[in-house]
Amino acid sequence: MAIIRKQQVEVEGRWHEEEVIVEQDDLAPWADERVMTHVGRGRPRTDAEARVTGTAKYTYDIAPAGMLWAGILHSPYPHARVKSIDTTQASALPGVRCILTHDDCRHIAWNDHTPLLTDIARFHGDEIAAVAADSEAILADALELLSVEYEELPFIVDPVAALAEGAVEIHPGTDPGGNRAAPPTEYSRGDVERGFAEAEVVVEARYRTPAAVHNSLEPHGSVAMWENDLLTVWDTTQHIFGIRAELAEKLSIPLNKVRVISQYMGGGFGAKNDLSKATALAAIMARKTRRPVKLMLTREQENLASGHRPPAVVDVELGARKDGTLTAIRARAVSTAGAYGRYPFSICGAMHELYRCDNVETVQEDVFINTGPSCAFRGPGYVEGIFALDSAMDELAAALGMDPLELRLANYAESNQVRQMPYSAKHLRESYRSGAAAIGRHERSSGGEGRRRRGIGMASQVWGGGGAPPSYATMRVNADGTFDLATGTQDLGTGTKTVMTQVAAEELGVAEEKIRISIGDTLACPYSLLSAGSLTVPSVSPAVRNAASEVKRQLLDLASAMLETDAAQLDIRGGEVVACPGGERKLTVDEVAAKAGNYMIIGKGARGPNPTDSSVNTFGVQFAEVEVDTGTGEVRVLRVVAAHEFGRVLNPLTLSSQIEGGVLQGVGYGTLEERVIDARIGRVVNANLTDYQLPTAMDTPEITSLFTGPPDTVANNVGAKGAGEPPIIPTAPAVANAVYAATGVRIRELPINAARVLEALRDGGEE
Repeated sequence: MAIIRKQQVEVEGRWHEEEVIVEQDDLAPWADERVMTHVGRGRPRTDAEARVTGTAKYTYDIAPAGMLWAGILHSPYPHARVKSIDTTQASALPGVRCILTHDDCRHIAWNDHTPLLTDIARFHGDEIAAVAADSEAILADALELLSVEYEELPFIVDPVAALAEGAVEIHPGTDPGGNRAAPPTEYSRGDVERGFAEAEVVVEARYRTPAAVHNSLEPHGSVAMWENDLLTVWDTTQHIFGIRAELAEKLSIPLNKVRVISQYMGGGFGAKNDLSKATALAAIMARKTRRPVKLMLTREQENLASGHRPPAVVDVELGARKDGTLTAIRARAVSTAGAYGRYPFSICGAMHELYRCDNVETVQEDVFINTGPSCAFRGPGYVEGIFALDSAMDELAAALGMDPLELRLANYAESNQVRQMPYSAKHLRESYRSGAAAIGRHERSSGGEGRRRRGIGMASQVWGGGGAPPSYATMRVNADGTFDLATGTQDLGTGTKTVMTQVAAEELGVAEEKIRISIGDTLACPYSLLSAGSLTVPSVSPAVRNAASEVKRQLLDLASAMLETDAAQLDIRGGEVVACPGGERKLTVDEVAAKAGNYMIIGKGARGPNPTDSSVNTFGVQFAEVEVDTGTGEVRVLRVVAAHEFGRVLNPLTLSSQIEGGVLQGVGYGTLEERVIDARIGRVVNANLTDYQLPTAMDTPEITSLFTGPPDTVANNVGAKGAGEPPIIPTAPAVANAVYAATGVRIRELPINAARVLEALRDGGEE
């Protein structure tokens, strides 16, 4: 039975209310003390062999008969009007089958401001035209033969300058006006002026974070194929059902005429949440040519046009009493949507909730500039905001002469101050204790003599991760006692299929090898939410458990008839139907399934509603130890201890991998990564994997993963919370604070590279 109800949902750091249809009969949570057979065990990925042997089919591997190769022509200018496009030579090239320009796509709206292909380029890399040809070689020649006449226009690439009076307007005449991508986001509680009047110590500083590019190993791309009026798309996406809906809308076709498949992915991190232009263009050209079309972005195109974490400038002011109690927090952030970003990410969100404070005031401005579009990137907004906030907290600790950890404990928030409700669970104190002990922060001294100085820094983390409905799963029993599980989620490489198999096996009481899971196909699988915002595990695993429970109920009903016993007295353990409480063996599941034969036992599971009286969040802390060469400015991150709380740990092996990947990305963000634009010409100069500095094995620190806290039985019936974003959020500020501990100078701009270290040492750390 289903009901319609309103609930609060958090996605990518933004809370909103929505109506959802949810099942009334959700399962009771697994008890804390339950002894688990499958859940909580470190299992290797079920598809590991396919991935490492090359038999796994990624989008690039899909090649239907008669397939065309497609590509996109991108603008070389940051801002220019397309006066004309001469396609004569390209069209005359043998093997060229389709060319699209803005004249062909005016009717397809892409966002609030522009069509799919534009005649006004607004960033270096903007999409101008697309070509489909018989081979990659012909495609490359055809793109070269397109002759475009541009009229260069004034441009602006600095977010702060975009707000200045008289600045070049990127989208003139649009709401809310100027270069604002949205009205300012404002938040306040209490009386900030009174809070600062009560403060005995005040610190204020400006912090800057760079634009960071996702650089997933697999770039964006699609293969589109029409069979009569049916469209099938193999896509590099984090949301197959979202892509289906967007394609159906833009192409004006029914949902049941679109099938989207994403069986394997080479990383996502947020850039693949939404429909990409590559996918839409591939579908349009496939319809025009009546042949399958593959369109995969090159690495340069991926870096220029597929989206990035936006840069931010954050001014933070903290007031406190001498005992460390915060009396006021004030912040102003300026970020950018790039040329076309969809919505602002909550840079100031953590300032509202991470530390206890009665008086808080924040304002965030989001502007358009002539750069590629911003998009979600693992912990969007909170990564930038907590770098500023937790750097400022360390500056406050120094001004107070107080231990940074003691300052955080002095301002520990017991409840959600924004939503004014308790947390479903919070174990950050335990994380502080275990993380500090593991790094040995009191045993290791900071600074040192000579050129090489060592220091330890810390930073805290808060994020959502509670998940939400709707997500569904189905399970069916085969006559040989095997099971088919299906859910419409995606596996970005995180081990989703493995974890869902463990949950199903645990609830059902059979071996994991008995279960085959299918995901990533809108035709074969029921709906699931997008794989983003740390939503997957807390949204999908409860639905999987419910589906397995329904199958188990039906098996026990059949077994009870076979044994002439009450089903309530039976259970399934280790693949055997046993009597409770004695556990005497009666039947095997295989025997029950054989008896059922071709009678289909099918179970459906739906994710239950979110709690209405508590806030589901994840918390954590990271401690980083660095070594700084004061002669060269080199920063080496030696060790990171990451202590996080995610509720029930479903698979410690895959969870440790999530933490290690997030920490490594955080190390890159903190010390290496930065999209560089030549401000004189508005062009990106490092749109490749040679000049865009990513961390390698040589930059990887020793990473210790610690899991704190029991299952969160309020969050959902599995007790698990999302772990995708939290591990990247506190890494960069922990590194920055460690650099300060090592050198005594404060660096307020990321990445903390050799040049910035040497400049800070020369200037004494003041801007």
